[in-house]
Order: sequence, then structure tokens, then C-alpha cells
Amino acid sequence: MSLREQINTDVKEAMKAKDTKKRDALRLLTSAFKQIEVDERKELTDDDVIKIIQTQIKRRNDAANQYKEAGREDLMQIELEEIAYYEPYLPAQLSDDELCTAITKIIAEVGVTSMKEMGKVMGAANKALAGQADGKRVSECVKKSLS
Repeated sequence: MSLREQINTDVKEAMKAKDTKKRDALRLLTSAFKQIEVDERKELTDDDVIKIIQTQIKRRNDAANQYKEAGREDLMQIELEEIAYYEPYLPAQLSDDELCTAITKIIAEVGVTSMKEMGKVMGAANKALAGQADGKRVSECVKKSLS
């Protein structure tokens, strides 16, 4: 069963269980899938679905931070709940130690020695660690390793 089929199944189960929050959050996700399919005229793969989910989580995190700064704890909580519904569909995330170990290995493979060449490391790291770590975390670890 593909990831998208699993999400569609979970929408149906949420409808049967009358879990409106989960149903609505997953429907937003499926509408994002359909939007990409229509705009780009292509069939989505599991990798595409994961990228869309990561984008949606990033948007929700940004919105939650803005709500927190504005003092709207109620709206922040809604965004965080939606993130909790999306996260189970992502691959397991690397711990900080595992991430830094992987980054160190990538730096050795690429042969980079200075911060000026951080872009080369980021490109290789984003390909190797796709879906397993957020780009922000990867960037922080690369900076720490190269400094």
C-alpha cells in the first residue's frame, strides 16, 4: 500500500470514528497532493508525498511560531495538533548524534575542509538524508562540524 493510499484509508477511518480534527487535517493534506498533481500534471510517488508532508509540517510550524508570538495559544495548539497527525507518515527521524555522525561521514566523502564549501556538503547531505532530518538541523550540524 502506497503512502497516499494509507492516508486516504486513514481519512475514511477518521470519518467513521467521527474524529473531525484528524479528518480535516488529513483532508488538507490530500488536497495538497491533488493540487501538485494538477499543477505539475504528474502522478505522485511516495518520495513526492513525503516532501509535501514535510512542506506542510514546516508551514504549520511557522504558523504556530507566529501565533505564539501574537499570544494566540488556541490557534497555535491547532497547528501543533495537525503536525502530530502528519508526523507518523514520515520516515523515522535521525537523532542529533546519528545526524552529526552521518554529516561527518558525508564531509569526509566530499572532501570539504572549510565553511566556504558548505553548499557542497548540504547538497550531498540533503540527498543522502532526505526525509530523515529537517534541513535546518542538517545545516546546524554541518556548520558545527566545519567550524
